[in-house]
Amino acid sequence: MVPIERVSFLLGPVSLRVQGDAVNKIPGWMRGPAPQALSPSPVVNGHPTHSPLPAAAVGTEARPIADYALLSDCQGAALVARDGSVDWLCLPRFDSASVFARLLDRSAGHWWIRPVGVFTARRAYVDTTMVLRTEFRTDTGVVQVTDALAVGPNTTGRVLGREVPHTLLRVVECTEGSARMAVEFAPRPDYGVIRPLLAPAEGGLLCAFGSGSLLLSSPLRLEGRTTARGQLTLSAGERAGFALTYAPIGGRRELWSQDRIGEALRTTLDAWRSWAALNQRYEGPWRDAVHLSGRVLQALTFAPTGAVVAAPTTSLPEAVGGERNWDYRFSWVRDASFTLHALSVAACPGEAEAFFSWMARTASAEGLADGQSLQVLFGVGGEWELTERTLDHLTGWGGSRPVRIGNDAWRQRQLDVYGELLDAAYRLRGQLNRLDEHGRWFLISLADAAANHWTEPDHGIWEVRSRPQHFVYSKLMCWVALDRAIGLADELDAAMRVPVWKAAREVIRAAIEEHGWSRRAGAYSQAFGSDLLDASALMLPITGFTMPDDPRARATVAAVRERLTGPSGLIHRYQRVDDGLAGEEGAFLMCSFWLAHALALMGEGAEAREVFERAAACANDVGLLAEEVAPVGGQLLGNFPQALSHIGLVNAAWAIGRAEAAAHG
Repeated sequence: MVPIERVSFLLGPVSLRVQGDAVNKIPGWMRGPAPQALSPSPVVNGHPTHSPLPAAAVGTEARPIADYALLSDCQGAALVARDGSVDWLCLPRFDSASVFARLLDRSAGHWWIRPVGVFTARRAYVDTTMVLRTEFRTDTGVVQVTDALAVGPNTTGRVLGREVPHTLLRVVECTEGSARMAVEFAPRPDYGVIRPLLAPAEGGLLCAFGSGSLLLSSPLRLEGRTTARGQLTLSAGERAGFALTYAPIGGRRELWSQDRIGEALRTTLDAWRSWAALNQRYEGPWRDAVHLSGRVLQALTFAPTGAVVAAPTTSLPEAVGGERNWDYRFSWVRDASFTLHALSVAACPGEAEAFFSWMARTASAEGLADGQSLQVLFGVGGEWELTERTLDHLTGWGGSRPVRIGNDAWRQRQLDVYGELLDAAYRLRGQLNRLDEHGRWFLISLADAAANHWTEPDHGIWEVRSRPQHFVYSKLMCWVALDRAIGLADELDAAMRVPVWKAAREVIRAAIEEHGWSRRAGAYSQAFGSDLLDASALMLPITGFTMPDDPRARATVAAVRERLTGPSGLIHRYQRVDDGLAGEEGAFLMCSFWLAHALALMGEGAEAREVFERAAACANDVGLLAEEVAPVGGQLLGNFPQALSHIGLVNAAWAIGRAEAAAHG
């Protein structure tokens, strides 16, 4: 581990009474090597020294986004700061109203467990799991806090999180000397609107509110009406477990014993390990980063349906103090399809089959056949209506308002989704042999929709909130939809449609080559008739529309690299255009991974590695990537962690490995 600078927290007077056998000796299965940080991240007062807070964030005491680690039970999510504060928790689903939202406003709820006084901290995920272990060092001892969202037993190794107890586990263990630990529990359900009264119970606290209740199982008698506090001194070999459980109205409410907390943590560790052992088979370059990204993508998968969320958070800004703040806790068809691509590097038959079955049910193939567009995002349970609204009582991260829930992109037309879905189906065709007739008809309808709608303008991959345009990327992905459907024709029993699909594919190719190429820019442009560059043009060689040695493809990659690289050395999405929003944004990490991928295909191995490593180095100390990176200072921006960024890492690493293997015969 890398030593981390000392951190000081001043805590007011608190009281504690230990109840029964609350402090236990550490069992053997919970011991083991200290967690190894993936990269050094010194902290002072909770903030990384290499990534200072922008001026706009200081007044609201926002922590850098890089300060957080993700917990997931494949249904809901939490973010934990380096100092042991849980500042974001949504249960029972990713898109549920938050229980803790200090991430967006200091008054919107948190739960910390950390040493009293001055301490240093370092952390990492426990081997091949999404269980976080943070080691605190004080003047008197060493304490580890192990955090997890509990999952049930994973007997097959394939599907993780189908049945979960909706419980956040926190186990405190003293490994050297002794240390005094402080606990502060401040639930604020419904995005901080509710300040519920805390009712003492034998073995913990009960917190009831409108849509359900929270039960905190605690070895301490925590005191306080809306914020409960307590302290506990642990000596070497002792531990204390906490469990916060969500129960719906009418659901069973039961406090957990220390033994049950320990068993649940062990079960959760075993479940993640068995999933990783069966699914994580990639052995190419950057193996550890690829495997971690695979686990993050699995953590962002809503197990009951197979939907994949773009990120587990809302309204973390793309520009500090600006309006580019969105709710990403929904399943974008594009992101989910890309996720299946990335997971296929390690094999994922359970996830692939579940996703396509869910999408076929949710998207209504009959509607597509009647000429309707495919909706571009859904709730994780298949909800269609996701109307956007603002939470004006929240200050936002770093003063970035508005805070939004819901996402009006569900109303947009984005034609690229046909290609992304069919491309995922084509890549995973060996794992889709159990698709029923409805599922096959759904994929056929996607190809027909691409053939019928490709001439129409849309809002594009970047979901601009200005007028629709004829985006080159949207046309490209309609071409991909038809190309992959032709390759799937036998599996889909669709041979009769192939001539029509082939004819439409050739017409789209001709249109892109004639109207998508800008002589002035010397590259494929953002939209038909435009001279502006867009990083999504990097997908032309990646999808196989152009050969890697095609002169136009090479010119486009060179132009993107030259003109869209920002001060950070990372790629921005597009040249400045009217996208319907005020302000600037950071470099988009997915685009840098696209560039690395394209360079690898073109045989530019050294350049591909350089671009890849610059983007991958933006991960925080536990390996998580945000959506964007600030042009100056390298601060992480946008919702976190971001599925697209981890997808880009996996696919680019795989492409570089394949290219290097081919170069060596």
